[in-house]
Amino acid sequence: MNVIRAVARGCGAYLPERIVSNDELAEKVDTTDQWIVERTGIRQRHIAAEGELTSDLAIAAAREALAMAGLEGNDIDALIVATSTPDLTFPATAAKVQAALGMNGGFAFDVQAVCSGFIFATSVANNFITSGQAKRALVIGAETFSRILDWEDRGTCVLFGDGAGALVLEAVEGDGTAADRGILTSHLHSDGRLHDLLYVDGGVSTTQTAGYVRMQGKEVFRHAVTNLANVVNEALDATGLKADDIAWVVPHQANKRILDGTARKLKIDPAKIIMTVDRHANTSAASVPLALCAAVADGRIKEGDLLLLEAMGAGFTWGSLLLRW
Repeated sequence: MNVIRAVARGCGAYLPERIVSNDELAEKVDTTDQWIVERTGIRQRHIAAEGELTSDLAIAAAREALAMAGLEGNDIDALIVATSTPDLTFPATAAKVQAALGMNGGFAFDVQAVCSGFIFATSVANNFITSGQAKRALVIGAETFSRILDWEDRGTCVLFGDGAGALVLEAVEGDGTAADRGILTSHLHSDGRLHDLLYVDGGVSTTQTAGYVRMQGKEVFRHAVTNLANVVNEALDATGLKADDIAWVVPHQANKRILDGTARKLKIDPAKIIMTVDRHANTSAASVPLALCAAVADGRIKEGDLLLLEAMGAGFTWGSLLLRW
């Protein structure tokens, strides 16, 4: 049975020039490089320059993805930006990116699912493509999380960084089997009852300020390992594939211990886990595409490889995608 698949044509990444090491942070808050590395695996993070906006990061990553795909902005029908740190309350950051890329048709909007944002946005793009509403989609995860951090709270400020990653998807006819290239299945979840474990203490209708990230780290860790393992198994069950069939796991880069714990729970070889958390820290919605692009750029990910993308974020939200590159 022939079906339409959303096939990856190109990816792109952008990281701000400024790098902040753990040692530099230790000069400002009560922490050490050893404390941060042992608990998170993070060694450094990129921080956006003054005046450098989320849209700037998104545009840079998008241009790189379009160049890899051999396309221009006007070739895109749907543009979706996943972000929790938009330039403005409105219009959507995606509208600004759309204009900058010369995309004069189609539609553009933002998705807000925090660290799961890229998974949610890619799933939405996949639905537009497979339903025939779009031929080509550009999905971007972009964040300037440094703007919503309390730099006196060592429990959160050491965890996050800024960056953007982008993916171009195109409609291609497949055979309807797990051997097809493109997105094979996607699974999304949320549970608003867990709101207070990870949130920002500000907003337009509450404090009229952006607010700061607040987190109960131990509880987030516990839910993350369980939820991510479950949603990975859900994807495998839906396709009849097994963990051994996965060439690479491209997870949200929140914490090395979460990545290790999820791999153990799923009995997946740790060598198959793409890990950039040491260099990027947690870049929220940009995390998964940045890790994906890093592994494509260094040659680890090759055409035909089966990839498992997964993430969990505040809300709680969590999800997974099986994608054959």
